[in-house]
Amino acid sequence: MKLRSNQLGPIYGHTSVMTGSLLDDHHWHSVVIERQGRSINLTLDRGVQHFRTNGEFDYLDLDYEITFGGIPFSGKPSSSSRKNFKGCMESINYNGINITDLARRKKLEPSNVGNLSFSCVEPYTVPVFFNATSYLEVPGRLNQDLFSVSFQFRTWNPNGLLLFSQFAENLGNVEIYLTESKVGVHINITQTKMSQIDISSGSGLNDGQWHEVRFLAKENFAVLTIDGDEASAVRTNSPLQVKTGEKYFFGGFLNQMNNSSHSVLQPSFQGCMQLIQVDDQLVNLYEVAQRRPGSFANVSIDMCAIIDRCVPNHCEHGGKCSQTWHSFQCTCEETGYSGATCHNSIYEPSCEAYKHLGQTSNYYWIDPDGSGPLGPLKVYCNMTEDKVWTIVSHDLQMQTTVVGYSPEKYSVTQLVYSASMDQISAVTSSAEHCEQYVSYFCKMSRLLNTPDGSPYTWWVGKANEKHYYWGGSGPGIQKCACGIERNCTDPKYYCNCDADYKQWRKDAGFLSYKDHLPVSQVVVGDTDRQGSEAKLSVGPLRCQGDRNYWNAASFPNPSSYLHFSTFQGETSADISFYFKTLIPRGVFLENLGNTDFIKLELKSATEVSFSFDVGNGPVEIVVRSPSPLNDDQWHRVTAERNVKQASLQVDRLPQQIRKAPTEGHTRLELYSQLFVGGAGGQQGFLGCIRSLRMNGVTLDLEERAKVTSGFKSGCSGHCTSYGANCENGGRCLEKYHGYSCDCSHTAYDGTFCNKDVGAFFEEGMWLRYNFQAPVVGAKEPGSRAESSPEQQNAPPDLAHESIRFSFSTTKAPCILLYVSSFTTDFLAVLIKPAGSLQIRYNLGGTREPYNIDADHRNMANGQPHSVNITRHERTVILKLDHYPSVSYHLPSSSDTLFNSPKSLFLGKVIETGKIDQEIHKYNTPGFTGCLSRVQFNQIAPLKAALRQTNASAHVHIQGELVESNCGASPLTLSPMSSATDPWHLDHLDSASADFPYNPGQGQAIRNGVNRNSAIIGGVIAVVIFTILCTLVFLIRYMFRHKGTYHTNEAKGAESAESADAAIMNNDPNFTETIDESKKEWLI
Repeated sequence: MKLRSNQLGPIYGHTSVMTGSLLDDHHWHSVVIERQGRSINLTLDRGVQHFRTNGEFDYLDLDYEITFGGIPFSGKPSSSSRKNFKGCMESINYNGINITDLARRKKLEPSNVGNLSFSCVEPYTVPVFFNATSYLEVPGRLNQDLFSVSFQFRTWNPNGLLLFSQFAENLGNVEIYLTESKVGVHINITQTKMSQIDISSGSGLNDGQWHEVRFLAKENFAVLTIDGDEASAVRTNSPLQVKTGEKYFFGGFLNQMNNSSHSVLQPSFQGCMQLIQVDDQLVNLYEVAQRRPGSFANVSIDMCAIIDRCVPNHCEHGGKCSQTWHSFQCTCEETGYSGATCHNSIYEPSCEAYKHLGQTSNYYWIDPDGSGPLGPLKVYCNMTEDKVWTIVSHDLQMQTTVVGYSPEKYSVTQLVYSASMDQISAVTSSAEHCEQYVSYFCKMSRLLNTPDGSPYTWWVGKANEKHYYWGGSGPGIQKCACGIERNCTDPKYYCNCDADYKQWRKDAGFLSYKDHLPVSQVVVGDTDRQGSEAKLSVGPLRCQGDRNYWNAASFPNPSSYLHFSTFQGETSADISFYFKTLIPRGVFLENLGNTDFIKLELKSATEVSFSFDVGNGPVEIVVRSPSPLNDDQWHRVTAERNVKQASLQVDRLPQQIRKAPTEGHTRLELYSQLFVGGAGGQQGFLGCIRSLRMNGVTLDLEERAKVTSGFKSGCSGHCTSYGANCENGGRCLEKYHGYSCDCSHTAYDGTFCNKDVGAFFEEGMWLRYNFQAPVVGAKEPGSRAESSPEQQNAPPDLAHESIRFSFSTTKAPCILLYVSSFTTDFLAVLIKPAGSLQIRYNLGGTREPYNIDADHRNMANGQPHSVNITRHERTVILKLDHYPSVSYHLPSSSDTLFNSPKSLFLGKVIETGKIDQEIHKYNTPGFTGCLSRVQFNQIAPLKAALRQTNASAHVHIQGELVESNCGASPLTLSPMSSATDPWHLDHLDSASADFPYNPGQGQAIRNGVNRNSAIIGGVIAVVIFTILCTLVFLIRYMFRHKGTYHTNEAKGAESAESADAAIMNNDPNFTETIDESKKEWLI
């Protein structure tokens, strides 16, 4: 149907809907089409389908005639290429007029009746139905030189034996079979020696439609034709001698024939056949039914019991339905959904959920309504802050110039988002807060204020509503941000642009009333005057928080429950939620019908049960956990039921699946309210339930708990389950909606305290951290700082230290870390001239410092290295990178206390008083490279310098400290963000990217690269590599006689890591002087 289209716009009125299946069954079918405006009811055999036509028009302007049964040749051209109807119609009514009766009485003016009669005398064909154990034996004409057979079949199975016949005189046999939805013919020839002929034709023949097969064979010739298409008939001229046999077996064969010489590889045929012709004679199936002549087994004559299991289509979200005779399957590829009926989304519902899977900022596919009708959308998840931001982009560039129009018209700027308005509404409705930045840069272009009160400019938001407020203001207030803050350029106006100045002005701010967002259109009206200019910017939609993910209620006693409206999950239902409890049993939820029901419960401390009844008897699925579930930790339960199967999963335990019977009831019919918790005297639930979703809809437990006596909305104790997400010593803090990680006492940053805080040190730069805070105003007598006991007393002596950091450098020697004291005690971590690591401890009691040398590898190779040093009294444990920990013991004469620590230095030591002479040697020119996540006990000096913390006053820096993660250890280095990754293309084309479906769970989704692109790229790489190799060979060939090369290498070069190291090993006093004998010459 087509209700006009708009030639000037994107309105397309064509609508096409299909219903029904297998209607060519020689039965009467009733069709009723009712239209009211754009609403259509299409009824087929009492099955009603409701839909609305496309476009925006309501009127159907028909021509002067309407035809039934087809298009006459003299009529107007039709948009359809289908054949005219062949069969019977009766009771044709159009708007109350009985067309059939008028045509019979010849009362139609004008009337065009062609090639029809007013009686239903359609020739009736007799079908025969085969099941898996059937066969039909038909006699043939013996010893004919022409083998001719034809028949029609319909089936859902891709394989099956259609015909078998033995040639006379033991010349061989013929098999016609269905294999991989094609018809094949296999001829065994046994005249002289074993040989065979194979031909095949057709495709997709297991579609449930009638298909005709004709096969003809004679001496040295055979031809196979499918559906009468002579152009695609398959012929062969292989050597062949034909003598027809006396028996033709359709659909199978007699069991006693299994011992004969032939071998039939195909399974038996399941389906229907009709119009069977053998040796040019139509087989009378009524005579075969009386076993004269012929025989049969387990066939049904004059009946075709074929059922279309894909109508209605139980595959959801665009899944493709395929079927066999007994069942159907759903192909869910490229849909974004999984499961037996493509019901479950493979993506998380929000960025908040990805965060708690441990993911970092990136582009992700999210599905806010889960198994609901809305598809997944691609968003950017910004997880750098405590709250997660979901960002939906559009196609409007920043500072877009607004084109001027005449006063009667407006400049309309349309924004096209990377998701539909319904998908974005699902994001905003579940978010706690949303905002969108708008900016109007103007010169003689007024924004809102006009003499008659009507604004020049407005924007269109959700539900196509116009809004007359600008960024920084709110609904119903026709002002800009400066009008709210009372700081506009001209105080007489409420926007800077409304002053109509000839200089550039700007009105900008955030629109934060989320029920109006997103901005879909901006209409600007004051750009038509001489000198008027304007530029418009609209930022992406930003939303934070997920009210659904943390929506929870506490059940205070086992008899308490919350009630909701009846659950509507007739043929497909999914339920998911989190729970935590201390009791071993209780009912999570239950919904009842007359006999049908659905129920989820905790049966014991280790068992969760999902039970239901759809009319075939109660079914129960139980998941058993190896550990108790009543441990006051959050556990996730996911249950699903559809016409194919039912499943239950708890946490990451193996999913338990129960197949549904192929025949029987499939609809779950419930009538009572849905009870969450125990009702009707059952053992209820005591604990917390959150994020309860049923068929993609989150039940608002918090809101229902607020209006139900004895209940408490929300749940506490999130840190008991999620505290482990706070890494590297981060502390978990409870919040009403979730939790957060406190990283203040760690050397890390980020949402989960897993982001390294590091910096690049140039040559000569150093950092000092004073363990004793500087005395403020110490020169003033009687000041409060002077009398502070905390600053008068030095830090306590240390019996143990823990030092952790990572670094990278290419310069040696240097000082990485040095801890001084008010006494002679010190601790130093050095890089020796050869590049190895050394730790020097001086705790008193010994004449010389105790040195720990890690000589097993070069640490000044530019790679990140991790260092972990722990001392407890005289025991020092050192761990480098991934190598095993090594224990060292200070001399027994050494003291066990680090007395009066004073300062910690990074990069260089600038300290007053006496310093060890060896340290002086390493102090010039200083450390050059990167240091990251430096931590000394509970002190993070580098983080205190780069972040404003309570310890920032203790830090003094010489030089400019530049933050960098170049020294981060590979063990803790987070992935490069998509915004800075040059190989990550998502941010370039996020609006038009296709679904790269079926990723690993919880991984960031990048634009998929298909297999063809990978092959092409590989071929190009091989070609380039071959060309380069050829060039190298030619160059070597051309210059093969140009001279010789001679070096005077230092001794020990074989074992040295570099030429410089070899010279240094050979000459310990080597500095920067190169002896003439160690020069290299090119002769």
